Amino acid sequence: MKMTGNTILISGGTSGIGLGLALRLHEAGNKVIVAGRRKELLDEITAEHPGIEALVLDVADPASIARAAETVAASHPELNVLVNNAGIMLRENLLDPASLPVAEDHVTVNLLGTIRMTYAFLPLLVGKDDAVVMNVTSALAFVPLPITPTYNATKAALHSFSESLRVQLAGAGAGVQVIEVAPPGVRTTLLGQQDDENAMPLDDFLTETLTLLREKPDAKELVVERARFVRDAEANGTYDNVLAMLSGH
Repeated sequence: MKMTGNTILISGGTSGIGLGLALRLHEAGNKVIVAGRRKELLDEITAEHPGIEALVLDVADPASIARAAETVAASHPELNVLVNNAGIMLRENLLDPASLPVAEDHVTVNLLGTIRMTYAFLPLLVGKDDAVVMNVTSALAFVPLPITPTYNATKAALHSFSESLRVQLAGAGAGVQVIEVAPPGVRTTLLGQQDDENAMPLDDFLTETLTLLREKPDAKELVVERARFVRDAEANGTYDNVLAMLSGH
């Protein structure tokens, strides 16, 4: 992925990693469109950061995705980068039937939302120079945090989906790069980690991730050092130890 001169759509762009990426990429000389469910937050972002554009989008709603794709095709036909970042992360008690709707929401937002976004926006990317689909998954795709079982499962599924997407696009000669970003715990409001000293500061995560991308623009995965021990646990033979550690959280 080139670092400047792109037109980028970022879902879940009103807070956390999504907003952080939007601001950094805009500063680097890209046209950035942040997408989110709440118009009032989008209006605040565009007012505070002139040049960033906004799009109302609910990835849990297929009709909203379809409308967004039509809008972007008309207003930004030059779109060449899609960042699938929207997601939720909530605790579940698998022994409590009341947690089932929480599990279902994770599948709808994290997994189906990303899959539907990919299907909707890929036609706009195929054939464009420097086209990219970037999927934000999690280090927990590789070793689960037991208190968030369906979150982990959706991120593991998105890792697999990203692998298949990359192979299919390459085989079709579509010219679209697929990048997976697998963060560690980051100090955002996701799971209430904004004040968690064990989580990585957001600015540090953004700086290291974008440095990795700048150093290796053809990267398939972007994994900061703090997430590497989880990402590589199975290969390193430390899976059981890492799972035990995460089980204590």
